[in-house]
Order: sequence, then C-alpha cells, then structure tokens
Amino acid sequence: MSRLTSELHRLFHTDSPDRPRAMRLEVAAPADWTSLGAVWRGVQAELGLPAPVIAVSGIDGLQLWFSLAQPVAVAQANEFLAGLRARYLPGLPASRLRLQAETAMPTVPAQDAASGNWSAFVAPDLAPVFVETPWLDIEPGAEGQADLLARLSPITPAAFDAALQALRPTAEASPPPQPAAAAMAGHVEPRQFLQQVLDDEAAPLALRVEAAKALLRA
Repeated sequence: MSRLTSELHRLFHTDSPDRPRAMRLEVAAPADWTSLGAVWRGVQAELGLPAPVIAVSGIDGLQLWFSLAQPVAVAQANEFLAGLRARYLPGLPASRLRLQAETAMPTVPAQDAASGNWSAFVAPDLAPVFVETPWLDIEPGAEGQADLLARLSPITPAAFDAALQALRPTAEASPPPQPAAAAMAGHVEPRQFLQQVLDDEAAPLALRVEAAKALLRA
C-alpha cells in the first residue's frame, strides 16, 4: 500500500456501505474560494473542528472533504452538510453546491477523461490560485498529496455531535401559556395554573419560563 493510499484509508475508509466516514462540500460552476473559504475557516473557529482537506475537482469546482473518526448514518452526514450550507452559504444557489456523504474513499487525485485535467488536494494558501482553473494540468505527486493528508485529523464522535447540535436551527419558542382559557376549561384559577406549569418539571423549559414571567407580572 502506497503512502497516499494509506493516508486516504486512514481518513476516509469505511467498511459500512451505508455509514460514511467522508463528506464532500463543493462550490462549482464557477469555483469560489471566497465562499468555500468561509466554511473552511468557520468550522475551525466556530465549531472547533479540525480543518477539512481542500481539493480542486479537476473540472469546475473547489471542494472540502471532511473526515470522521467513526462512520455515521447517512442522514446525520447529510444533516451536517445541510447545516453548513445554511450557516455559511445561505445565499449560494443550490445549482452551484454539491453536498455528498461518501461511503467510498475520495477519487482524488484522478484524471478527467474528457479534458485530461487532474483533481488534487491543495494547501490552503494555494486554494485561491485555482479559482479560475480548478484543476492541475499534470498528475500531482503522490508524496506531496500524502503530505497534505498527513497533517489532517478526523473529526471525533464527540466533536461531530457537538457541531451537529450547534448547526441545528434554534427551536421556536413555545407559545406562552393561556391561563384564562385553561382556567375556564378546568375551573382552575389563573395563578394556580401558572404555578402548576412552573412546578411541572416535565413541561417544556420555554413554557415554564413564560409561566414564571406571568407570575412575576401578576
């Protein structure tokens, strides 16, 4: 096994065809490092994740490849990618985005049959250079590609779960209690009803907070 193959295996290999360890986010047609770079920086600075590897597609896009230490369900991987899109790329048309949970190792580097150009992993400081031409004209060196991957760490399960939670939209607050209507229905005094809500540990927290506010105003 070559060093490059070994690094790809370390970061992306999974034995489960329905549980990916690799996730790809691509901005294409045209490639755009300004947008993709915001994701690359944001997942590190705001979500506390290790840097994903950057790649040129060999055709028309720039990519981020995320590696997971443990495989996850496809639905979780897709939720993560959708969360990144909503948080960092809300204004980008869907036609320019390619989000994919991958159950196979990346086919990078690889040669495009139509053009003869190559996909490749690239260093962060070189990514802007490839905006106009997101490919290499010649095959990249295997050792250089392995060096780029060797610097990367996969996302641990705990870090992935925390990032997934942070990317989920904030649930809408529960509507405030309607003490008068409830009291009429059950012949309970409004203040007594509010106190019951406040004391009910099984009630949604937002509802208990609203009940507490109403009691303070009473």
